[in-house]
Amino acid sequence: MPNPKRKHSRARQAKRRTHDVLTVPTFAKCPRCNQPRLPHRICGNCGYYDGRLVVKYS
Repeated sequence: MPNPKRKHSRARQAKRRTHDVLTVPTFAKCPRCNQPRLPHRICGNCGYYDGRLVVKYS
């Protein structure tokens, strides 16, 4: 297999690694039970979304 002739510069290495970042998910507060939940998702605690009961937890 061919090998690189020269070492890649730090700038070129950084350009390649710009997309290798992990992002922290943002949380929204459930308006019904005030528990943290992901935005635009059903609340895992009470099962409500947009003021309606979507999933019934026993």
